[in-house]
Amino acid sequence: MNIVVLANGSWDPEWGKKVLETADYLICADGGANHALNSGYTPQQLIGDLDSVSSETLALCRKAGCFIEQFPREKDETDLELALLRAKEKALAEGERDIWLYGAAGKRIDHFMGNLALMLGYARQGIRIRLVDPEHEMWVLQGQEEFSTFKGQELSLLALSERAVVSTRGLYYPLERGVLRQDVPRGVSNVCLGESVGIEVHEGWVLVVALAGRV
Repeated sequence: MNIVVLANGSWDPEWGKKVLETADYLICADGGANHALNSGYTPQQLIGDLDSVSSETLALCRKAGCFIEQFPREKDETDLELALLRAKEKALAEGERDIWLYGAAGKRIDHFMGNLALMLGYARQGIRIRLVDPEHEMWVLQGQEEFSTFKGQELSLLALSERAVVSTRGLYYPLERGVLRQDVPRGVSNVCLGESVGIEVHEGWVLVVALAGRV
């Protein structure tokens, strides 16, 4: 089951029509519901303080039977934090470990940095949040993974811990137990040599950022 969370960040409605086709269960964080309807989809759940949802969107969600949870505006959690909590509950109930996150980049850099913090927190719980926009796909990695790429695709590895020890296969600039530091961008803009890349994070946590197409 593809569990998708749609936030209220930058959104391309035409691109959204394509990516939301894969959603088996769609949860919108507040104004993300506006994005969903603009792309022709109605969420199964809508959650947040609802200060960014238009009255038309809210009415259509209610008419469609969307489960709506409204919280006070003055709260400790962000709207996206609440939506991801519901997505995690759904994922665990379905035996899934991946959550797809859209509309969570752009607009406000402070929100984006907060979203990265959530991705790291969920990775530590064994849940992978895959944040996707038209230009990037990113996720947090510890351990070993091999995934599909294409020749010439740019890929960056950024340490989220103070240091990360990383080995790679299939990248132009290889690492063999190389050390990536949180305060040095050594892993930015590497290049994929072919149709697959292997990464092993021996120590620490790394943000993988793949450009120009979904891996």
